[in-house]
Amino acid sequence: MDLIVKRVGDGWQASYGGKVWRAAVGRSGIQAEKTEGDGVSPIGCWPILRVLYRADKLAAPPVSVFETARIEPNDGWCDAPDHPDYNRPVSLPFEASHEEMWREDDVYDIVVVLGHNHDPIVPGAGSAIFLHVASEGYGPTAGCAALTREDLLEFLAMARPGTRLCFQGED
Repeated sequence: MDLIVKRVGDGWQASYGGKVWRAAVGRSGIQAEKTEGDGVSPIGCWPILRVLYRADKLAAPPVSVFETARIEPNDGWCDAPDHPDYNRPVSLPFEASHEEMWREDDVYDIVVVLGHNHDPIVPGAGSAIFLHVASEGYGPTAGCAALTREDLLEFLAMARPGTRLCFQGED
């Protein structure tokens, strides 16, 4: 069973089994073509690789069948297509373009790392496509999917080995 993220009416939703949650996606919506920085959530099904979390923000690691690891203050994610570490975790300080995983807002308190552009990694095909905590008001992401903290924790507790996140385009 997969977590399905798609448009419903004027908004976005995620569903898993019989559960349905409001969701956020990339500022450019869900589309088939994905390039670095375009704000697109890429159509397709992406395996869940692991779960990262802020131990200073959660009382305990998320309940999950997936490997979990703490996010540390020096954790980053390379988003520079011309760098050998593109779409990989890196340690800060880091000379090339990157995302900081230890953020001041709460959206990366829980990060589900997806297997988009993972094996093999294609430079420029998109990096750091995650499932993470939604911003207030479900503001758009840079290409990820997002749920409230409570909904994300509920999904992780329900998910089974082999669960993928599937971005579905409009029919």
